[in-house]
Amino acid sequence: MQAKPLNFLPFKPWWPSFKLPSVRALSFRDRAPQNISTTIQSQQVSISSQDEKTSAYWDYQFLFMSQRSETDNPINLRVVEGSIPSDFPQGTYYLTGPGILKDDHGSSVHPFDGHGYLRAFTFDGAKGEVTFMAKYVKTTAQVKEHDPDSGKWEFTHRGTFSTLKNRRKFGDTTVMKNVANTNVLKWNDRLFCLWEGGPPHEIQSVSLDTIGEFDLVNDSQRSPMPSTTVRDAVDGGDIILDFATCLLKPILYGVFKMPAKRLLAHYKIDASRNRLLMLACNAEDLLLPRSTFTFYEFDSNFKIKQKQEFRIPDHLMVHDWAFTDSYYVLFGNRVKLDIFGAMSAIGGYTPMVSALLVNHSKSTSPIYLLPRFPEHDRGRDWKVPIEAPLQMWMLHIGNAFEERDIKGNKRIQIQASGCSYKWFNFQKMFGYDWQSGEVDPWGMNEDKGENKLSPRLIKVSIELDETGNSEKCFVNNLNDQWQQATDFPVINQEFGGNNNTYMYAAATSGVRQDLPYFPFDTVVKFNTMKNSMQTWYVGTRRFIGEPMFVSKGSDEDDGYLLVVEYAVSEQKSYLVILDAKRIGETNAMVARLEVPKYLNFPLGFHGVWASNNSKT
Repeated sequence: MQAKPLNFLPFKPWWPSFKLPSVRALSFRDRAPQNISTTIQSQQVSISSQDEKTSAYWDYQFLFMSQRSETDNPINLRVVEGSIPSDFPQGTYYLTGPGILKDDHGSSVHPFDGHGYLRAFTFDGAKGEVTFMAKYVKTTAQVKEHDPDSGKWEFTHRGTFSTLKNRRKFGDTTVMKNVANTNVLKWNDRLFCLWEGGPPHEIQSVSLDTIGEFDLVNDSQRSPMPSTTVRDAVDGGDIILDFATCLLKPILYGVFKMPAKRLLAHYKIDASRNRLLMLACNAEDLLLPRSTFTFYEFDSNFKIKQKQEFRIPDHLMVHDWAFTDSYYVLFGNRVKLDIFGAMSAIGGYTPMVSALLVNHSKSTSPIYLLPRFPEHDRGRDWKVPIEAPLQMWMLHIGNAFEERDIKGNKRIQIQASGCSYKWFNFQKMFGYDWQSGEVDPWGMNEDKGENKLSPRLIKVSIELDETGNSEKCFVNNLNDQWQQATDFPVINQEFGGNNNTYMYAAATSGVRQDLPYFPFDTVVKFNTMKNSMQTWYVGTRRFIGEPMFVSKGSDEDDGYLLVVEYAVSEQKSYLVILDAKRIGETNAMVARLEVPKYLNFPLGFHGVWASNNSKT
């Protein structure tokens, strides 16, 4: 059947961003696919080769295919399997991640540098309906790089992890762009998209229209500002580092337009105090052997109730973190400056992240217990990290809590995901090759001879005496039975900060021999008390993202799990509803809803469930 001309389509086509890789691009490590037929108009790809590497390559490409279309009005999703439970709570699941990865001028960007594409699934269990909306976050960079009249894109800012074609190299300072693609926050009925390195963008929660940047940490309208408690691990500071900071600030802040405070995308909610907790780092500390961490605690009106700054004489990178009643908990990922990489990056020849290397110099991992309140700042010296007896790059935190024994000794428990320093690589995250502009599935799936190097869930136990000094620190697998790569740990947030029984995560099943570590295709439910686990497998040539728990009762696992299914073999996306209590049983899936094919979207990062009955 003859394809319709593009101007007759009832939506803006998204496939112009799809470009078949060249023969050379297909030949990653001599794995060139064979016998592949494509039809661009219908976006169907049939793979007749028996070579598993061929399907692995194409499945990975379709997981990161750009989506250009947006919705003007909510679209009712079709239930293709099961039914929407009548007791499903009313609310919205917001998920963000990159939307556009290739422009119309030959450039491609790393997924971390792709413009934020916000997806919203709104539930009405009583009516048995779920509606879908999706829009780009209209950041300053998105407005500059996208022409709404022609629908064309032209990347002008290379971002942190990318380089651009047809752009001048030497002296290219158009680097930083806040793409608002990493996480979503709903606080006091206000919705925000967050990015790892800049202010949040406020979003209208129904229409998904962008309201604009909201500078949480520097908004002068929230007066009076509380005084900042500054704690320096080096008495009197460091004269040399202070001088280097003075030299770097005008370059980073002025020339490269970096914000002074790099706000992290992972936040925490202290439900008992009704506080939003956020963490920021200084931009110049990316290049210095010193780390400055500033913690903010906001009330429901975004008034800063507390602000503390800690200066640590170590070059650390933090993506996620934890808190307890007494402490802010930081897992320090050790990094170091690559002088030649920094010169090349500043010159515009390589991505900015080339300035950093993973620091393998120590076999342990530093954990900092930073006093949250003055009354907890007694006894223990926070400047001295607890060295966990394992070199582990910390990825995401599932939960943290503290307990006391009958002698008054304190034990802090942290459940998290992490990987070996040998597995983590700044230059190969998601397999993005900045030189070719392609994503290589084997960049994340190299066989280094040890499965334990890949991401997995761990539990860290820190025993403190009554004065707060560390006596012991243990690191163990969260579950010894489960050996597959695992990340994105989540719990029922109503049990956050308490001794939880259940944890859920995304994992690989091990079925795909050429994709052993990533992407994920399995939901795992861990019982931390019984040391047991159950799984739900999405199916062949299908992947999943981060699961989201939606509570509906008083029991910890009384609720549903939402997970997006990326059916790459069909080039479709589905929203799957799982019964959290029935994970591991044949009837765990209660409903599967189809997103229209023309709105199929690439892999998302993080999201949030916002109940209509809750302000957070």
